[in-house]
Amino acid sequence: MQLTLRQQLTQFAHLLQSQLFPTLEEAVGKLDDTAKRLVAILEMIPLSRFVPASRGWIGRPSKDRNAMACAFVAKAVYGFAHTRQLLERLHQDEQLRRICGWETERHLPHESTFSRAFAEFAAMEFPQFAHAALIAATQKDRLIGHIARDSTAIEARERFPETPVPAQSRKAVRTPARRGCKPGPRGPHQRHQGGKPKYRPKTDTRLHRQRNMTLAQMLADLPRHCSLGVKTSDGGNQKYWRGYKLHLDVADGQIPISAVLTAASLHDSQVAIPLATMTAHRVTNLYDVMDSAYDATEILEHSRGLGHVPIVQPVKRLKKVSLQQVQLCRTFTWAEQDRFRERTIVERVYARLKDEFGGRQIRVRGAHKIMAHLMFGVLALTADQILKLGT
Repeated sequence: MQLTLRQQLTQFAHLLQSQLFPTLEEAVGKLDDTAKRLVAILEMIPLSRFVPASRGWIGRPSKDRNAMACAFVAKAVYGFAHTRQLLERLHQDEQLRRICGWETERHLPHESTFSRAFAEFAAMEFPQFAHAALIAATQKDRLIGHIARDSTAIEARERFPETPVPAQSRKAVRTPARRGCKPGPRGPHQRHQGGKPKYRPKTDTRLHRQRNMTLAQMLADLPRHCSLGVKTSDGGNQKYWRGYKLHLDVADGQIPISAVLTAASLHDSQVAIPLATMTAHRVTNLYDVMDSAYDATEILEHSRGLGHVPIVQPVKRLKKVSLQQVQLCRTFTWAEQDRFRERTIVERVYARLKDEFGGRQIRVRGAHKIMAHLMFGVLALTADQILKLGT
C-alpha cells in the first residue's frame, strides 16, 4: 500500500524521535532545538546525490564536498552572515562539526577551500538541483490548490554597470527670443500628421516571444546583472535598492516550488511565464494567484493553457467621461476574493527566508553566487515547512 505524504512524514518524524536523535545524543551529547532541526533537514535533503565524486582523479584528493554542503545548509539554518563565522563555530562546537561530517577539528578545511567549494556549487547550480529533487520526492503526487507568485528585493554589495546615454540627434530647435536678438530657426512640427495615431498592440515584446520559447530559452533571455530596482507600495511610497530580484512560486503550506533570480530593474510580469512553466513541470496545481503586476493578456492565456485558473488582481484603469472618472477594470467575485487571500503565503515565505535563513545577509557577489546563497536558505526552508506538515 502506498503511503500518503502526511503518513510518510509522520513515519519519518517517528524514526527521528525514536532512533536517530537518541543515537546522536549518545555520540555527541544532548541536542538543542536548532541542532535537531538541522539534523532533520539534512536527513530529508538528498545532498549526497548531487555532490560530485573526486575519487580516482589525478593529483591531491579534494576535501569532502558533502560535508561542506551540509555546512552551508547549517549556515542558513543557524543564520550565520559570513563563512568565517561558520568556520569559527565549527572549530568551537564539536556537536555541529560531527553533524556536518567532520570527526576531528584538524579535518576542517581552510576558509579559502570553503570559498572555492561554494563557487563550484554556484557554478553547477547544486542547491537548485537539490531543491528540485526534494520537490519531486515530496510534492509531485500531491494536488496543490494554490500557487502564489511574487518577487522580493535582494540587496547586493556590488556595482552595477551604468547605462550609456545615447547620443541625441541634433535637431533644429527654436531658441527663445531675447531682447535685442533675432529668434532662431523654427524646428519641425512634432504633432503627428492627421491627428493622434491609432493604438496598435506590440507583437515584439518579451511576453509575446516567451509563448514560443522553451523553458531554457526563456531563462537565458532574462537579464541577471546587478541593477537599480524600484517598488511602489500601496500608499504610493517608492523604495529603491541596488541588486537583484528573487521570484518565487509558493504552494499551500508555504512550500517554495520554483525560484528565479533576475536583475532588479526587470518587471515582475517578465518572469511569470517561465515560473509558471517551471512549476507546471514539477507539481500539479489548480489556481495561480498573482497581484496586479501580472495583469497581462499573455500571462492569463498561458496560465489557462496549462490548465490553471488565474486569479490576478486587476489593474485600476480610469476613464474620464462627462467630468466623471469611470472605472474600466473588472472586479473579483466573492469566490475569487476569498482565494486571492491565499497570496499572502508568498509574503510569509519571504519574511522567513530573510529573517531566519540568511536571505537578508548576503556577502557574496555575482548572480550565480547570490542565487546559490539564497537557494541554500530556500532549501532549508522547504525541508522545514515539509516537516511541519507531518506534525
